[in-house]
Amino acid sequence: MSEEKQLTYPATGLGTRLLYMLLFIICYNIAEIVVVAVVIFQFLHLLIFREHNENLLKFGAELSRYIYLVLQFLSFNSDDKPFPVGDWPKRAD
Repeated sequence: MSEEKQLTYPATGLGTRLLYMLLFIICYNIAEIVVVAVVIFQFLHLLIFREHNENLLKFGAELSRYIYLVLQFLSFNSDDKPFPVGDWPKRAD
């Protein structure tokens, strides 16, 4: 079995992390709304033009990666802060 990394935080570090967590909870809720919009627009584009919108495909992939990174941070699986503190994730091709 591999050893799991134990994360320890000083009291001041936990307060800072709490503030970041509140920020990312808000970002996550906004991202959920944007995902629904992407789904609707992609479906309508497919219905009307009978082809996928490549820009929406790319953005949807990046947005899903962003949501994953936010959830990793919120669930204490990562200390890396996603956008807007860190960089916006790029789609892996």
